[in-house]
Order: sequence, then C-alpha cells, then structure tokens
Amino acid sequence: MSEAEFREIAKRVCNWGRWGADDERGTLNLITPEVVKRAAGCVRRGRVFNLGLAFGADGPQPGAGLRFNPLHYMSAIALPLGVDSLGFCFSDDVVHMPLQCATQWDALAHVHYDGQIYNGFRADEVLTPSGASRGGIDRAAVDGIISRGVLLDVARQRGVERLAPDVVIGPADLDAAAKAAGTDPGPGDVLLVRTGHIRLFTEDGDRARFSGPQPGLGMACAEWLRERDIAAVCADNVAVETLPGDVPGLVIPLHMLCIRDMGMLFGEMLDLEALARDCAEDGVYEFLFTAPPLAVTRGVGSPINPLAVK
Repeated sequence: MSEAEFREIAKRVCNWGRWGADDERGTLNLITPEVVKRAAGCVRRGRVFNLGLAFGADGPQPGAGLRFNPLHYMSAIALPLGVDSLGFCFSDDVVHMPLQCATQWDALAHVHYDGQIYNGFRADEVLTPSGASRGGIDRAAVDGIISRGVLLDVARQRGVERLAPDVVIGPADLDAAAKAAGTDPGPGDVLLVRTGHIRLFTEDGDRARFSGPQPGLGMACAEWLRERDIAAVCADNVAVETLPGDVPGLVIPLHMLCIRDMGMLFGEMLDLEALARDCAEDGVYEFLFTAPPLAVTRGVGSPINPLAVK
C-alpha cells in the first residue's frame, strides 16, 4: 500500500470537527443517554465477568524498559493511630507503574502522525513533559465509559481456541463473527474482539511470545468500524491490531487511523475467555460493558478493570 492510499483511507474515516473544533472525546460522543439505556437492558441474569488482568509484578510485560510490570510496596505497615487500648492501626501502600502495562485504554493523545493528534491539535503544543493538554485520558474519564458491549469471537467462529500469530482479521471476519453471534454492532457500541491470544500469557505464562507477533485487526477494519459508528474497540492482544502489522512499511497503522483520525479509544489486553465461554453457552453476545478510565490528569493511557454484565 502506498502513502497516498493510506491517506485516502484516513480521509474517509476522519471525524475531525464532527463534534466541534474543540472536541477531545472522539467517538465516545456516540455513547448517548439512549445508548446507555439500551445497554442497561442487556442485563438479564446479573452475571458479572471481570475482563481485566491483575496489576502486579507477575504481569504481562516481559522485561524492563518503557513498559514494565507494576512495582508495589508498603509505605506504612500497622502504624498506631493513638495510644488507645484497642490498638487502632493503619497501613498504606504505593504503586509505581506505566499506565499501559496491563489491561488499559489508549487515549486520543497516545499516537499521532504529521505532527497532529486527533481533531487537528498540534502535537508539539499539546504533548509536554507534564502530559497531554489535549486528548488526554482525563477527558474520557469525565463521563466514564459505559455502553452496550458486543463480543465478536473470531477464534471460535474459525473453530480454534487461539488464532495463529500471523492471522490478520479483516472486515469479512468481523461480519462472520457478528452473524454467528446473531448481533449487529452499531452506533455507540463497544466492540470486544476475541483472538485467544491472551492465553499465551494467562495459561502458558509466556510473556515474550505474548508481546511478540500476534493476530489482530488489519488496517482494512478501520472503515468497517467507521461505517458502523463503533464507540471503542477492545481486544485480548497487546495492540488490538495485528503485530508487526499487515502493511509493509507502516507501523501500527490501525492505531493511526482509528485513534488519530477517527478519535476512537483502543482497549488492550482484556481477558475475554470466561465471557466467551458463557456467550457460547447461552448464545447471547451482548451485555452491559463498563470500563471507566482513571482520571489521570493529562495521561495518555489508563489502567482499567473492565466488567461485562449479562
């Protein structure tokens, strides 16, 4: 694919100015009160599924570097609060961690090209040592993220537990998984895509392979997502999209098209296994999905503890 072809796709999916020149929420604007009311109606059994990985020293990061597993230590252990005979005490702790080290949202300021982030804000003006003054995760945290979630179990639809590392998921795969699930993803929905790749970490304990080549959405999915006005996309791999990428010469092109051009948050490293088994058992692939980010001032990402409620 040529640079000109990439830019043509970028024009077709672009949402700049759609919600105003100062917008910093992007496709989260599609989650209207009516969408939330519809999502609440998906709760029928009251069954809750936790889709997040634990934040600890045994997390998915393979080693030291820009992203490492959380460092947690106690800053106070059983300190007395007074001299009462009951011995009232308290304990406190501290965690030091990258915001993108496990289950997390990518904010709209997370990636950019041509010197601009989502909605045309200049990267050299909004990205500073103190964080992102525009498109930060704190903008997404204002109203939280709660909507109808739709699981597209691409691995199950293909008849496998895990997709091979070189599998590129295309629009036809998304359509086939939606048809198999009896769902029709649409405006304001949060899409959850299962590849089975998370098992490399959760079952095999292989951090290196989990962070290596992996299945995921191909660049062609950008227009599929834009046409359906999906509010956000989550997956059980490291980057939502396939790695190292399906277009030679372009690094994480789907990030650029969706986050930078479309204004769509990516949720990464969700554990969808238990949810997927339940959906296969009862045939219901829609649910109330909630994954509010932390209101980290000027953050370009946030750890999350996402929940699906059926």
